[in-house]
Amino acid sequence: MNPYLVIILAALIGEFLLRSFARYLNLKALSPNLPSEFVGFYDEEKYRRSQEYSRANTKFAYVSSTFDLILMVGFILMGGFNFIDGLARDWTSMPILRGFVFFGLLYVLRDVLSTPFALYETFVIEERFGFNKTTAKTFLLDKVKSYILVAVLGAILLGGILYFFGETGDWGWLYAWGLVSAFIIVAPSLFVTVIAPLFNKFTPLSDGPLRDAIEEYSESVKFPLTEISVMDGSKRSGHSNAYFSGFGKKKRIVLFDTLMEKHSEEELVAILAHEVGHYKRKHILKGMLISIAHAGILFYLLSLFIENRGLFDAFRMDQLSVYAGLVFFGILYSPIELVLSIVMNIVSRQHEYEADAFAADTIGSPEPLVSGLKTLSVSNLGNLTPDDLTVILNYSHPPMLQRIAALRALGIAAQRA
Repeated sequence: MNPYLVIILAALIGEFLLRSFARYLNLKALSPNLPSEFVGFYDEEKYRRSQEYSRANTKFAYVSSTFDLILMVGFILMGGFNFIDGLARDWTSMPILRGFVFFGLLYVLRDVLSTPFALYETFVIEERFGFNKTTAKTFLLDKVKSYILVAVLGAILLGGILYFFGETGDWGWLYAWGLVSAFIIVAPSLFVTVIAPLFNKFTPLSDGPLRDAIEEYSESVKFPLTEISVMDGSKRSGHSNAYFSGFGKKKRIVLFDTLMEKHSEEELVAILAHEVGHYKRKHILKGMLISIAHAGILFYLLSLFIENRGLFDAFRMDQLSVYAGLVFFGILYSPIELVLSIVMNIVSRQHEYEADAFAADTIGSPEPLVSGLKTLSVSNLGNLTPDDLTVILNYSHPPMLQRIAALRALGIAAQRA
């Protein structure tokens, strides 16, 4: 048997089994006993619903991931990629255009097959637990906008990558790295000015006590805030959040309208102080540099496999091509990507602790953030007792009880100082 095929099948099945085992442990870790930290925040009925929500999402993940595995393995073994490549070659003889057709057909096929799952998740699970606000019209419009966005960005990035690997010889990976690195740098500004407004409406936070409190806090920590916006998150979901965006001189704090409905002014300032902490501790810059370094390693390794005959044979391909090589290497690379994602989750969780500490220190007490995190967890029906393996594999944020314990420890240390 082709050694690349053995590696690919082992990686796909191995990751599926690992994640399935993590889901099993996560279900086992659900406890009917409300943690003492949340007494007075969760009532008995709401806590029970939070566990039902975790069970529903976990069982749904079992089904969707099983479907994904069967689809991918079947598609590989039955020569599905070669069939798609044949359609692309019949369409055009130009390599870059063939690449667009190849990726486009794969994207459409994947989207068509995954849409029933997205519909079920949105209109059944999220609806059952009171989170869904999405209408059929919004769902459809989001699809159309996503297709347009993928087509535009794909034409630029994929076109450039295919050109560099196809026309610039051994140094193609370096030029492709430069292109993607430039995109990583401009992406935050692009998201703020172009992408986010396609999907949501942003309105300036009106004058009043909350705006005054946010501006006063930003000034106290010398955060160059240029815009405070409210996003119509309730257009799609009852989940709540806040985020910081922008790079360079333009800094924007975004509050979900659902967040403002459920939190006190003090809690909102504390949550935003956490987001400011990411900026002040240079987490955004560090993340950007890590992404650029990761892309460089990825493209160099890709250059070693881009037209490897053995790899193409594993996917039952008749002819070599740069565009198919991108897909096949991505699948072959998945075990390394899994390890890297675990490492990145560790780094991300540490950054969350640091941002929490910054917020507690600059506000003068951890309690407003503790209260805000509790309210956020309750309103989102968060799982308070995730299993350790699930945290390792999936959590970019520390489990809520661990975050609160770390904040409590900071408060005790500050009192002793």
